Amino acid sequence: MGTHTQGKPARKPKRPRVRARKPRRRLVDYPRHGRLGLRRWLPSWRQWGAAVTLTIASLACLFALVYASVDIPDENAAARREANVYYWADGTQMVSTGDVNRQNVRLSEIPDAVENAVIAAENDTFYSDSGVSPTGLARAAVNMVRGQETQGGSTITQQYVKNTYLSQDQTVTRKVKEFVIALKVDRKKSKREILQGYLNTSWFGRGAYGIEAAAHAYYGIPARQLNPSQGAALAALLKGAEQYDPSASRANHRRSEARWKWILDRQVRAGLMKAEVRARFATYPEPHKESRTTSLSGQTGYLVDVANKYVKQHTALTDKDLARGGYKIHTTFDKEKVRRLKGAVERVLDRDIDPKKRPADKGVQVGAASVRPSDGAIVALYGGADATKHFTNNADTSGVPVGSAFKPFVLASALEHGLRTSVGRDTRWQPASAGSFYGDDGLLRESAAPDAVGGVSPDGSGSAHGSGSADGSTLADGSDSAHPTLRRALAKGGNATYVRLGKDVGLERVRRTAVASGLLEGSMARLDRSFPVGTSTPSAIRMAGAYSTFVNRGLRHDPYSVTKVVKDDEPVGGFERPGARRALDPDVADEAAGAMRGVGASALRRPVTAGRTGDQDRLRSAWFTATTGELSTAVTMFRTSPGKAQLMPMSGVGGARSQHGNVFPVRIWQDYVKGEG
Repeated sequence: MGTHTQGKPARKPKRPRVRARKPRRRLVDYPRHGRLGLRRWLPSWRQWGAAVTLTIASLACLFALVYASVDIPDENAAARREANVYYWADGTQMVSTGDVNRQNVRLSEIPDAVENAVIAAENDTFYSDSGVSPTGLARAAVNMVRGQETQGGSTITQQYVKNTYLSQDQTVTRKVKEFVIALKVDRKKSKREILQGYLNTSWFGRGAYGIEAAAHAYYGIPARQLNPSQGAALAALLKGAEQYDPSASRANHRRSEARWKWILDRQVRAGLMKAEVRARFATYPEPHKESRTTSLSGQTGYLVDVANKYVKQHTALTDKDLARGGYKIHTTFDKEKVRRLKGAVERVLDRDIDPKKRPADKGVQVGAASVRPSDGAIVALYGGADATKHFTNNADTSGVPVGSAFKPFVLASALEHGLRTSVGRDTRWQPASAGSFYGDDGLLRESAAPDAVGGVSPDGSGSAHGSGSADGSTLADGSDSAHPTLRRALAKGGNATYVRLGKDVGLERVRRTAVASGLLEGSMARLDRSFPVGTSTPSAIRMAGAYSTFVNRGLRHDPYSVTKVVKDDEPVGGFERPGARRALDPDVADEAAGAMRGVGASALRRPVTAGRTGDQDRLRSAWFTATTGELSTAVTMFRTSPGKAQLMPMSGVGGARSQHGNVFPVRIWQDYVKGEG
């Protein structure tokens, strides 16, 4: 019997279902799984987003690392260096000296129009930006890839950072540092401080760093006097002075004028200048031809030399301090008088001295100085042909015997102290006057007749009177053979008379009188018998100052050349105006000055107090010192030979009729004082 399942096939047992395994998911599905052809190699939008996010995060981390590791460095040496600037008595710039021609000024001293011109030209978003230009950094990177310079469109802040803290290298590393430091500087310093630093460190060409030096180099004025048109012309130079200095070439002039117009127009568009103000400037402001005020050639080096000596004598400043720069030194020198004195010397040398024709004219040197008697200010000097070629300052040298120009000090000492005379065994003191003369018995007498005083003719030829040795070394003890009065011996020669006078007064008293009047102790010669006739060697500056004592009624003003020194807008102490000191009794000074008025004639219609060397002086130099009351001037002429310490003889200088060159200092003085009010 079968069951109910009989006749039906038996079921096969079911096999367990096996699931297909999915491929393991990769961290980065690239190339993309399951994609064919080009799509396999194209990243998905998620991949694009992840890559961008990762790049930004990496750059941010890198920037944070760089930002943290780069600090604001100390200012570089070039940014700290400044020039020393010397000013004429009228306040205009005479010269700037130093390795870097820069004079830092405060932003308050720079006109707003000049600031606006620079901002319009270089960075019109200066006051609103963060101090950096990302596009400039990107441009630098692109240029590096191309093998070009990395110079990009930097902001004013970045340029200030480059000038002040970094080098001028054109590398991406330097550019990145510039970018980071600029961000930090912008946070640390105000925009006004940054702009001030930028204007003081930028290169403007013509050797000028900073707006102050540029204003002098291109327009001969300080920055505070620049007008908007001149400011725009200087701002154009910031794009590259080599391409935009208009005096360099016609192409430069075209570029400079075009950019000048663009800067003015851009100021109007940026709201930095009104259109009606812009309309006033239709003509390009032509700069001066290039004339560096950094040269010490001509008389400038001698003026600076005298000023520096005075500064070091009256302050704690040293040569090392001055070499660091940054000092503004205001002098007493009068630009016009320096020019006139130089011209007077050169005209006489060109006209009367001919070394090619006369061997005796070789090596002729001239030194001269003018002092204002009322206060001792040195207003002019002539130190030599050129300070960069002749290195000794002839106006301030102390190696030239002064000859008979020293006699007024002997006379003043006699008038002040009297004379010691001996009659038999009796020694007594007796008073002297300019009209006194020595009798045959050696005693001092008063002139019985009015004293007739000869002088030097207007052309300086003059004459000499008296006897005695030419060099003063063998002079007789007695009086001059013509027995002139002390006044006439002063005017006409009379060396023997003054040798006797000095002996009778006392050489030590004479020396004290000369030093009290303003000559330096170190320039005094030995106290021998020739001392009264000028073996001492004072400088022209000191002689001019000492002669002022006679016309000042015995009041002495020491010569000075500097009125003030300023560093970082702070005055350096030590330049108070020298006060007057009593050197001679007023009556003595008056009588000595009166006696000196016969020494040299001139075309001036007012008294001239003067002293000069004459034919009896053969001390290898010629002098003339004179004061008009408004101006005291000393002129000396002498000869030198290279490699020889001693002066050369003056015999034959200028020809046989030149009286050993004595006429030439007089002519120089007369030419110099022409037109002096």
